[in-house]
Amino acid sequence: QNGVDVRVARIFNTFGPRMHPNDGRVVSNFIIQALQNKNMTIYGEGKQTRSFQYVTDLVDGLYALMNGNYDLPVNLGNPEEYSVKDFATYIQELTKSTSDIIFLPKSEDDPSQRRPDITTAKRELGWEPQVKVQKGLEKTIEYFARVLESAGEIIPTGPGAAKPEA
Repeated sequence: QNGVDVRVARIFNTFGPRMHPNDGRVVSNFIIQALQNKNMTIYGEGKQTRSFQYVTDLVDGLYALMNGNYDLPVNLGNPEEYSVKDFATYIQELTKSTSDIIFLPKSEDDPSQRRPDITTAKRELGWEPQVKVQKGLEKTIEYFARVLESAGEIIPTGPGAAKPEA
């Protein structure tokens, strides 16, 4: 329209260094809670699934989309799927945390599954995630450990949430 090229990306859960510690996302919540050995909170039974992509994969996907000729919507995400409970346990192990995992009531609008179909991105953009979730988590955990070291206690979400000074 009006001579402007438009591209539409459906962006799935993305994580990496420089995430805000209390943005309410599952990755930042779990890491901050685990690094402080606080209860790791799961809403519902933890059977709902999520997929997580590292930030550099998203940037590469957006770059491919913006510089290509494909102009229909495309999913950018990592199709590797985890239950929220398994993901919490995984972060607990990576951080060597003594946190307990606790279960709170499920939000009404929480979908049971979030997993992108990236067939179009592979076919039209030649794109798929390159960074393994474990490697991305290791970098993100290192980042949040430094944030906590300089900021002190962080309460990631909910009443009393505390964010570090920028």
